[in-house]
Amino acid sequence: MTVTLEEAQQRLPELIQSMTPGETLQITKNDQPVAHLVKQSPPSRQPRKPGSAIGKLTIVAEDDEHLEHFKDYMP
Repeated sequence: MTVTLEEAQQRLPELIQSMTPGETLQITKNDQPVAHLVKQSPPSRQPRKPGSAIGKLTIVAEDDEHLEHFKDYMP
């Protein structure tokens, strides 16, 4: 797809939305290419695995003292 610089400035969000991943948009000025815009694929996110955080939290000591500040909120 090819558009002029002026059209790209006016419609950039719409143009990007209409593109598919890997598609290239050529932007021209005075019939000369000045830029190529390539739509990227969304990053693939790996699903979370149960238990993957085991061992990342360490409780140093039991501390009931901090609960004193919350006694008004506890049943």
